[in-house]
Amino acid sequence: MKKIIISSNILWTITQFRLGLITYLKNNNFEVVCLADNDNFSKLSESKINEVNAKFIKVPLSRKGLNPFLDLKYFFSLLRIYHSEKPDLIINYTIKPILYGSIAAFILRIPSFAVTTGLGFSFMRNNFLAKFVRFTYKTSLYFPHKIFFLNKDDHELFLKFKLVPPNKCVILPGEGIDTSFYIPVLKKANDYFKFLLIARLLWDKGVGEYIEAIKILQKRQDLKKVEYLLLGYIDENNPSGIEKDIVKNWHDNKIINYLGTVEDTRSVIQNVDCIVLPSYREGVPRTLLEASSMEKPVIAANSVGCKDVVEDNITGYLCAVKDPLDLAEKMIKMYHIPEDEKALMGKKGREKMIRQFDDKIIFDIYSKELKEIFK
Repeated sequence: MKKIIISSNILWTITQFRLGLITYLKNNNFEVVCLADNDNFSKLSESKINEVNAKFIKVPLSRKGLNPFLDLKYFFSLLRIYHSEKPDLIINYTIKPILYGSIAAFILRIPSFAVTTGLGFSFMRNNFLAKFVRFTYKTSLYFPHKIFFLNKDDHELFLKFKLVPPNKCVILPGEGIDTSFYIPVLKKANDYFKFLLIARLLWDKGVGEYIEAIKILQKRQDLKKVEYLLLGYIDENNPSGIEKDIVKNWHDNKIINYLGTVEDTRSVIQNVDCIVLPSYREGVPRTLLEASSMEKPVIAANSVGCKDVVEDNITGYLCAVKDPLDLAEKMIKMYHIPEDEKALMGKKGREKMIRQFDDKIIFDIYSKELKEIFK
């Protein structure tokens, strides 16, 4: 039986985005070992890993910037685990596992894949950190056998900066969505029109723009019985994280109704009218995949990743990046369009998910690449 290591920064990202892939691999007679650091959801995540008969190994990782001592410690931890586990393939997700895991795999002569899940807005800046990250990407991405991108924009950007060998690149249409799990459900009768933003609470997700847009809408006399919801994990360890006190202030001042976190987003999505995500840059945002698969119209920023999921004026609306006024205008437009038009947007969104983003499409691409690496 072939053994595959799946490595990411925190365990939640593995169970949130790659549990379907792990299940697919297990069903095809692969042994799967997951490497990641713990997080606030680790107990729940570990139980999910156990349910699909995979193995979890904790690897401490500093996600805040570059600390040479901690990063070197992480690198040697990967070397030790790779040597001990003796996998046949390593799949690295997120920046530090890609940077250090790709080199560690090469040293031990183990084939590896690198999956760039989203570059973050800082990647586009011209400061020292961005230049250093691009340099380390270029160095480490020489070693993987294949490099996967979740959208064409990231792929073209890496080619522009000459960070990757073109012959190693593969485009994945996101990380997939189980369209048989995220299905349309009749909304409960409610007089309120509900907008919902689901994301880790990071400034880069456009949460600040959402708040400013709501403040504009709350002054309007033509918007009656509207509720603005916010759902997501407060990730204060992330450099872009929003502090808990700020979120509490928004909630206490009735700008938004903060719902905390939920294990299954379907129960919340099914009872809202529109999903909002004004994120600055994404790989392919799962929030929008889930919402569209459940036939909800969406509003998102016209940014990398988001624009791959949303067809403007067909499955929802695209707004300008970092522009709360334009976001507010799109939210007003969504509020006022007739119910049958919103329903048609939702149906078109689900059709797009089945056609382009269903997880079976993703598994077929992985399967093809696995056959290549193991033939």
